[in-house]
Amino acid sequence: MAQLTAQVAPYRSLFRLPGARAFTAGNLIARLPMGMFSVSAVIMIAGTRGSYALAGAVTATGLAATAVAGPWIARLVDRHGQARVALPAAALAALGSLALLLCVRQGAPDWTLFASYAATATTPNTGGMSRARWAYLLDGDPKALHTANSFEQAVDELCFMLGPVLAAFLCTALFPEAGTLVGAVLLMTGVVLFTSRRATEPPVRAGTPAKAPLRAPGMPPLLVTCLAMGGIFGATEVVTLAFADAQGHGSAAGVVLALQAAGSCAAGLVYGAARPTGPAAARLPWCVAAMTALLALPLLAAALTGSLVLLAAALLVAGMATAPTMVTTMTLVQQRTPKGRLNEGMTLAVTGLLGGIAGGSALGGFTVEHASATAGYGVPVAAAALALTLSLFGVSNRFTVRRTPH
Repeated sequence: MAQLTAQVAPYRSLFRLPGARAFTAGNLIARLPMGMFSVSAVIMIAGTRGSYALAGAVTATGLAATAVAGPWIARLVDRHGQARVALPAAALAALGSLALLLCVRQGAPDWTLFASYAATATTPNTGGMSRARWAYLLDGDPKALHTANSFEQAVDELCFMLGPVLAAFLCTALFPEAGTLVGAVLLMTGVVLFTSRRATEPPVRAGTPAKAPLRAPGMPPLLVTCLAMGGIFGATEVVTLAFADAQGHGSAAGVVLALQAAGSCAAGLVYGAARPTGPAAARLPWCVAAMTALLALPLLAAALTGSLVLLAAALLVAGMATAPTMVTTMTLVQQRTPKGRLNEGMTLAVTGLLGGIAGGSALGGFTVEHASATAGYGVPVAAAALALTLSLFGVSNRFTVRRTPH
């Protein structure tokens, strides 16, 4: 009991800060749809048009559009404030989702689906904005900021664990468009609640804009590392879907992937209370090394047993390295992003992850198609090994940006 109290205490201290609970509640509502939209779109399009290829192409187009629009939206947030930019950006994204729903329901031409879903790329990076608020509130307290980043990563995992399940339930239990409709409502509701909490919003920095994050010392190699880590997530998802389908249990794939997210969520909360010592750049290679080692477990489980149950257990354990790695990565992004450009810096990291997810999905699918689902689990291990190499030789602590107090 005493140990549990000690682990909870850092989080209790966070939410004693004025306004912390209020902006976190709104952000949670706004982030849940992030795990809903793509699954809802696939089920809706495939169910009405009878083509998974079309559904996959539409969602891939949205991913590509997000990679382009995301940093631009984040730059506007840094320049003009969260409330002034996030609210209209979320409204445009919600309208894009509703347009997709209407186009699918009314049997509009295929090109309208691509155009509608591309409009959802303006969805603001609510996770990044929440991390920016913590960085503003906790400036000068790296231990508390570590706990806050760990909490945010756990929330990410929770949303991507619950979002697909909720989307699939709504689309199958009610009607195919239900997931998209509910996701749009949750997004707007959450962003309105989040942006209305103005007291915790980081102030806009006046004067000459700081150097672009992409040009900041140490950021390019860190973003390339994010790209490699995204390959882990994209490949693991596709290969797990294929493995479960090959075992005749395709419907269980969502539960298996949810277990991986659950392992990461739990590990993130524990890591946040652990208060590790030493610079983040020195910790990152160790975190990625642990991820690489643990990702060998699903490969071994698939190759040696072929059991979906044992694979699920292996993914649960493997997921425990994800949150500590991502928390450490985002800490480095915060340290290296020039003051006044934090939203943009974190969105660039997310863009790198998205690019890696797309590449990992393609490579994982290719491996499954031309070899086997079991062999496909070698792709995330290879991606993790690449990320480890990059973290060892490209991410150096000498690049850390020195910040000044607010």
